[in-house]
Amino acid sequence: MEKPSRYLANSSTALEQLRGLIHQYESTPGTPLPTERELAEMFGVGRREIRRALDVLEEEGRIWRKQGKGTFTGPTAPASPVALQGLVQQTNMLEVMESRLQIEPGLARLAALRASPEQLALMQRMLERIDNVSAEDPDLNELWDSAFHRAIAEAAGNRLLLGLFDTLDAVRREPAWHHLRELARTPAKVDRYNDHHHRIMQAIRDRKPAAAAMAMREHLLDLQYALIQAIHIEDDMP
Repeated sequence: MEKPSRYLANSSTALEQLRGLIHQYESTPGTPLPTERELAEMFGVGRREIRRALDVLEEEGRIWRKQGKGTFTGPTAPASPVALQGLVQQTNMLEVMESRLQIEPGLARLAALRASPEQLALMQRMLERIDNVSAEDPDLNELWDSAFHRAIAEAAGNRLLLGLFDTLDAVRREPAWHHLRELARTPAKVDRYNDHHHRIMQAIRDRKPAAAAMAMREHLLDLQYALIQAIHIEDDMP
């Protein structure tokens, strides 16, 4: 397997590849995973990125760890995304945002109606992770931000919509658009996004589907505007 360059090797790519690996073992929970060193070599990323991705999967209940024994697949695996071959080349970040605006407010609405206490607790833990990320660590911020949105998608209780979400999220994290995502994540904007997250969480916790959908829509519209600004900045660069 050809290893990605250092520019491509981040926690999000590690998480995506680990999800694919775990999906292969969904019928055999308890399967031991390779060591962090072996996973890092397998996916062409650093061990730090592997550890961060495993933290997300453990928080989601996809894996479990036992000191001195290793890491094992959990009771369930995420939905397998639709094949992405050629899709990235046919779309762009603005189309991705348009698609997210169509899907994610509905997912937030369903999550407000259907989220279990365990799922609410998971979303809250994701929020706490985001709140504790340093503004100087955009890789970790993006990782937990994506995990929070996925937790909402899973709490919606619709496997087809979850699969569509996973596809959109994989396209969104395409490494070729990494620079645009960074431009849209200044410290001030990240603080604003985090405030949005808390409003979305509050509406879901209060079982207010219309408010949850509206808060998610406002959040995504803000992200869309930031990306449009980032595209203009990039176009003006020499």
